[in-house]
Amino acid sequence: MHFPPADMSSKTSPSPQATKKKGKAGKKKENNCPSPEDGAAESHGRPDYIFPMVLTSFTQELFGCRADEDVTGENPYKLIKKEDIIQDMKTRAAVSDFSPVKHTVLEYPEDELLLVFDRDFTFGQCFYLVLTEEAKENMLKPPVQGDEEELIDDDEEDEDGIVPKTPEPHPWISLGSEQEIEEETVTRTRPRLRYKFSRPRRDFCSPVRFSDRSARDGYVECASYQDKMFNITELERHTAVQTVHHTTDSSTQTLWRYPKNTWTQYEPREFSPEEKRHQLQSENMKNFITSVLIRVEVALQQNYIMNVFSDDWTALSEDDSAPAGKTKSQLKEYQSFTDLNLSKEKTISHIQWHPSISGLIAVAMTERFTLEERINNSTKLLLNPSYILFWSLSDPINPQLQLECPDDVLSFQFCPSDTNIIAGGCFNGQIVLWDVSAHVDKLQDTRSDGKNISHTPVSQTQNKKNDPPVVRYCAVSGIENGHTSPITDIQWLPETFEVSRYGIPVENSSHMCVQIVTCAPDSCVLFWDVRAPRVASQSLIDTKKKSEKPLESPHGVPDTFKHLNLTWKPFIRVSLFKIGSSGEYSPLKFSLKDNTVDYSTGERPAQNAGGEEGSGFGQLRVPSAKHQTPLEHISTKLYVGTEDGELVYTDWKMEKDNDSGRLFSPKPTHRFILYDTLINTVSRSPFFKDIILTVGSWSFAIFKEGLTNGSILQSRCSPIMYTVGHWSPSRPAVFFIGKEDGSVDVWDLLEKSHEPSLTQNISTASITSVKAKSISLKQHLLAVSDRLGTLHILQIPWTLRRSSANEMQIVKKYFEREEDRLNYFEKRQMRHEEDKKKTDSEEQRKKTESVIPQKPEEEANADAQRIYEEYVNLEKMILKDMHLLTCKSSEEHHCD
Repeated sequence: MHFPPADMSSKTSPSPQATKKKGKAGKKKENNCPSPEDGAAESHGRPDYIFPMVLTSFTQELFGCRADEDVTGENPYKLIKKEDIIQDMKTRAAVSDFSPVKHTVLEYPEDELLLVFDRDFTFGQCFYLVLTEEAKENMLKPPVQGDEEELIDDDEEDEDGIVPKTPEPHPWISLGSEQEIEEETVTRTRPRLRYKFSRPRRDFCSPVRFSDRSARDGYVECASYQDKMFNITELERHTAVQTVHHTTDSSTQTLWRYPKNTWTQYEPREFSPEEKRHQLQSENMKNFITSVLIRVEVALQQNYIMNVFSDDWTALSEDDSAPAGKTKSQLKEYQSFTDLNLSKEKTISHIQWHPSISGLIAVAMTERFTLEERINNSTKLLLNPSYILFWSLSDPINPQLQLECPDDVLSFQFCPSDTNIIAGGCFNGQIVLWDVSAHVDKLQDTRSDGKNISHTPVSQTQNKKNDPPVVRYCAVSGIENGHTSPITDIQWLPETFEVSRYGIPVENSSHMCVQIVTCAPDSCVLFWDVRAPRVASQSLIDTKKKSEKPLESPHGVPDTFKHLNLTWKPFIRVSLFKIGSSGEYSPLKFSLKDNTVDYSTGERPAQNAGGEEGSGFGQLRVPSAKHQTPLEHISTKLYVGTEDGELVYTDWKMEKDNDSGRLFSPKPTHRFILYDTLINTVSRSPFFKDIILTVGSWSFAIFKEGLTNGSILQSRCSPIMYTVGHWSPSRPAVFFIGKEDGSVDVWDLLEKSHEPSLTQNISTASITSVKAKSISLKQHLLAVSDRLGTLHILQIPWTLRRSSANEMQIVKKYFEREEDRLNYFEKRQMRHEEDKKKTDSEEQRKKTESVIPQKPEEEANADAQRIYEEYVNLEKMILKDMHLLTCKSSEEHHCD
């Protein structure tokens, strides 16, 4: 119900005419109760002796005051007994429509109250209740005609004699309007936002060079997206509502019949025991069984040999578990991992499935800080070390192992030749090596709760049974010799080759992974060797000969890489200089052509999946041979994704300066401008070594190595930013894209190439990493991590893990077709450029060419006569050869 503010009505001063009428009426009524006509005149304000009400249809039927039926505009009055109102308030309590005037009704002296039907909504509602006896009497018994005429005459007589008086001000009564004014006042409710813009020091005062860019490469779309960190709370909304009468249009041509309720009840009729016995022993039953016995035996034999109810077309499918509906194509939640202590206020920067132990996955936990917050909370970061947690699918509550890190790890990878060795890149630019050989038994048998582990070194703080063992790193590189920026990507070189100090691939005699490649935004790619340097190797041999017992590492740390601790240096530094300008690129991700460590289409046995500590790494301390055989078939090219959204194609092979003899890195050969922000994924297909997937900002692109025209496939801009991408290990046409809103897009190039085949929401936070793993032929899992520190394990459906027999050939032809399309457009563009150059040169030649002078008239006639005679002679020769010219044909011609 709506009432006008009392403080506003109290300030309104009456007009002189209203004052005069009011005074005249006061002569007849002592308590100043106006008549119905006066109440209508005061429609701008509600009188004190009435109360507007809204009566529901139930209440109207209960008290017999239905609108436009019991009460109308001509007869709007209805007397209601006080006892009925009190009984209704007792029965329905606060639900009663008369509950707002409960005290007034109880204090009313008479037995009946007057209810008036306000058809014109004069006072805001359809009914109003009269609260005083005088008002009820005035409404039910209006003044007679003579009294009204007397009042009008008195008014006309006193109209000229009364002098209008200035209204006296009344004190203002507060009813809450100042609170509305304070709410409408704009006040500061949050701290002001601060923005900091910075640029690298190396870019200060650098020369700026502008160049032309094609419209396709320079296309940048700034699409709007939903920011999870920004939200506006809606406090108040102004809406308008207008009611209309219900209208119904209906028509029918059928004969309507009155509906009737009908029902049927039945019960089964069965033979009695005597009737059953009689039917079974009858001759008809015996004859029937004898006639169908042979056919029943044949049918039973056929059912035993083959299933007659099976569908032959379904049996032609490649797998018995073919999908039967849309739900089979969805990613199904399998498990989720989080730790209340180790994952609190942290995010997952990288995840890796264990290559040899099924159902084991490692995640790197990092602080959820910006660079400025890291500087302010440096003491907290030193006191709380970072960890890499090992989770097992058989124990979703407790982590199985913790790898202690000197700083937050942004990327790590298992060694392909020995899965107990792990290399990781830290936020401070250091490389860390771990050896988990002593904990292999616990990782392989997680259900035993570590009861059969007796030789595992455990620190003093690990007294609880459920606390996972903490493994300290074996070696860490010197902070002054490594990267000066956070290491964003790290990869092991395969055991098939190694790289010399000149960047030339040579034969690896040890057949073990001995070298690591890293990159960071400090504009360089570094190559590391886990073997001892040549100078240090001799000293180690002499030390072993002199001492009988080698020194043990503290806290049970294996001495596998003791020779590298704090002295480890890279042996190759590949700098990435910009093409056509000064400065350097800032790499974030890279991809090597001959590195198939991340994916393997076939299962191969892992070396040293479990066994003695450091087994197989005795050779790693031996320096590389002096004479090594170069390998010509190994490619030295690599793709690098930068933080400026560019994809760079370069060579890591070092070149030698002819003048100084120093080694230097060559400039990249190609550059592709893709995105307006950093590239977060550069990944090669596990089925095609020359196909690369890049993901950044709001789109992704697929490149083919050796093709310099551009990408063979580039998606349109998405409304939500992409954060990570990953190829499917079982289907060549499928890859997964993680997004900032916590959802995952599944792209199937065989089904659609312009939009994702499936989009499924996984988390409420941004996706940070995606990795797929084939557990068995019938179970493929997808690990998805988010910014809140939660690891989600999803089951990949049959349609996304099972490839058709010729899928690889179809995808290969699709890529070749896109390559031909790019080559065609490049040739056409080159042809257009050549035509344009010829046209421009022709126009330029015409402009610069001198005007040829006209010949004299006599010389021009002589030339025309000479050309005519040559034409006539040629005509005679042709006619003679065709034997069409004779002496009779012309007297001027002479025959031979």
